[in-house]
Amino acid sequence: MSFFKKLFSTDKKETLDKSLEKSKNTFFSKLSKAVAGKSKVDDDVLDDLEEILVASDVGVNTTLKIISRIEKRVADDKYLGTEELNQILREEIGSLLSETNTGEATEFEIPKDKKPYVLMVVGVNGVGKTTTIGKLAYQFKKAGYKVVLGAADTFRAAAIDQLQVWADRVDVPIVRQNMGSDPASVAFDTLQSAVAQDADIVIIDTAGRLHNKINLMNELTKVKRVMQKVVADAPHDVLLVLDGSTGQNAFEQAKQFTAATEVTSLAVTKLDGTAKGGVVIGISDQFQIPVKYIGVGEGIEDLQVFNKYEFVDSFFK
Repeated sequence: MSFFKKLFSTDKKETLDKSLEKSKNTFFSKLSKAVAGKSKVDDDVLDDLEEILVASDVGVNTTLKIISRIEKRVADDKYLGTEELNQILREEIGSLLSETNTGEATEFEIPKDKKPYVLMVVGVNGVGKTTTIGKLAYQFKKAGYKVVLGAADTFRAAAIDQLQVWADRVDVPIVRQNMGSDPASVAFDTLQSAVAQDADIVIIDTAGRLHNKINLMNELTKVKRVMQKVVADAPHDVLLVLDGSTGQNAFEQAKQFTAATEVTSLAVTKLDGTAKGGVVIGISDQFQIPVKYIGVGEGIEDLQVFNKYEFVDSFFK
């Protein structure tokens, strides 16, 4: 099928294959049991498949879409054998992902007409937000961009210190103030510093608390407004970081954050070692927000741009 193409280097693809192994094995072992002894895709097989997709954290709405598409193919073809089910699933999930018009990238790139390109990162504590920022800084620097970090999560001293560790490790400048400082003030100083240094990209960390959505909304709105005093159309991207290993909880966080601020892209972390990789398919479909990056391991290199062709290929390999 023309949907599938080889785009990643062998090393990158092997890492992706390995990180999705647990999700894939869990999914296919359940699917094998569901179709054991059956020769065609009937209502019982579809009912079992629906349960398997929901259990794989694809999400109820996305699962129903996939089942509906397969039902249509069964009706059109009159007879579909269970041995064809893997290929049909692969095609329909691939088709679903391609409808979001995202996941085409293969490299860490930013638009050439935005300088500095301002990336604001949001997400609750513990999802791998600061680590994702550090890995992004590493990847963008490796790609030849000049990067500046802003420690605007001033709610926790640990967040500022953790970002400093990453800045030192990657060897990029960081703008920080003391714990309890005004996050908008840190963001303002960061953008001023980035402009003075002729930086290509600025990555701003923000506080990850969700206990009061109104406060979060007000804070993020203020940070945006103050940044625009330096760079008129900032931020160019609001990246929500979600922990893929939490499955349905990631959906809930996406719902909360998209209600609190305009989220323009997603990073799904911790896909290695979890059987919940299906969450990427569901979140991408349900929120119609592009998944831009996925975390596929603990190493500094283990953040990849999300490419739907490679993802579906690895999941169904």
